[in-house]
Amino acid sequence: MTMKYIDEFRDPDLILKTSNEIHRLVDPDYHYRFMEVCGGHTFSIFRFGLQDLLPKNIELIHGPGCPVCVLPMGRMDEGLALAKQPGVIFTAFGDVMRVPGRQGTPLELKAKGADVRMVYSPLDALQLAIKHPDRQVVLFSIGFETTAPSTALTLMQARELDVPNFYVFSNHVMIMPAIRAIVESPDLRIDGFIGPGHASAIIGVHPYESIARDYGKPVVISGFEPLDLLQSILMLVKQMREGRSEVENQYSRVVPAEGNVAALKAMDEVFEVRPLFEWRGLGHIPHSALKLRPAFARWDAEVHFTVDGVAAAEPQEGQCGDVLKGVLKPHQCKWFGKECTPEHPVGALMVSSEGACAAYYHHVHLRQMAGG
Repeated sequence: MTMKYIDEFRDPDLILKTSNEIHRLVDPDYHYRFMEVCGGHTFSIFRFGLQDLLPKNIELIHGPGCPVCVLPMGRMDEGLALAKQPGVIFTAFGDVMRVPGRQGTPLELKAKGADVRMVYSPLDALQLAIKHPDRQVVLFSIGFETTAPSTALTLMQARELDVPNFYVFSNHVMIMPAIRAIVESPDLRIDGFIGPGHASAIIGVHPYESIARDYGKPVVISGFEPLDLLQSILMLVKQMREGRSEVENQYSRVVPAEGNVAALKAMDEVFEVRPLFEWRGLGHIPHSALKLRPAFARWDAEVHFTVDGVAAAEPQEGQCGDVLKGVLKPHQCKWFGKECTPEHPVGALMVSSEGACAAYYHHVHLRQMAGG
C-alpha cells in the first residue's frame, strides 16, 4: 500500500515497528554517525523526540541545511548597509529580521528609523516597488535551491513589467557543494546522509550520486514526518549492513528523480554560479552560491549599490561553525542558553526555528529545565 497522508507517517504502530527494526539491524559494536543536512529535519527530530527511539550507538549530526544559519555575518553587514541608504525600502523574510550583524539586526535597524519590512515572498517586494516608484526596494533574498526559483521568477516578472526600482541582493546557496565540503572536512566523520527533502524536490535525486560514488557515503532523501525520518535511517543502516553506498529516495511522493524541470530552467535563466562564497562555519566554498546573470544586472543590488568595506569576519569567539559542522552539539556551545537564547540570539543558529540551537533549546533544553 502506498502511503501519502500525514497521519500515516505519524502512526504509532508503524513508528514503533520501524524503531524496533533499526534496533535489530544495527551492529552493537559500531557507532553510527548520520547527518541530516536539512534544518527542517533537525526541527522534526527534536520536535518528535526521534533520538529517543534510536539505538544509543546511532548519533544524528545536525548539518548546515538552514540558509539563515549558514549566512556569514559579513553578508548581513552588507544587507544592513543597504538598508541604511537614503530612499531604500529593505525587505526580507521573517527569519532574516533577527539575524545579527556587527551593527545589530534588521529589526533593530528598523527601530532606529530605517524602512525595513518583512515579506512573505519575493513577489511582495516587487509589489512594493511598483507601489512606491519613488523608492528603491531591495530584496535580501536567501535560501537553497528551494527558494531560488521564486526569486528567479520574480526577477523575470520585474523584467517583463519593466520595474526599474526593484533590486535583489542574492544570498542563494547550493546544497551539493556544502555536502562535499562536509565530506572533505578533516575533523568530521560521517557515515551517511539524510538528504534534504525540499531542496531535492527542485534538484532531484541524481546530483547526490557523486557523494555515494566518489566518497562512499550513502544518501537517503527523506520527508519530514517521524516515520519518514525513521524509515530513512533504517535505509541507511541497511545499506551499511549490506556494504552498499547508494542514493535512495524515501520521499518519492514529493521528490521526482529529475527534479522540477521548470524551476531549474528558471534558475538557469536568471542565475549563474559565483566563483567563491563564504559560508558560516564552512568557510569559503568555490562554486557554491548564485548571483544574477549580466542580463539581469539592472536589478542586481550588488551592481547598483556600493557597500564595499562594511563586511566583517566572523567573530572568533563564537562556536556556531563547530555546531554547524557537527563537531559540537548545541548544548556544548559555551553561550548556549546563557548569553545566546531565542529571545536574544548571539548566533544565527538560535534565530531560525530550523537552526540546530533553536530547535534544541525549544524541544530539549526547556523540557530539561522544567524537570521533564
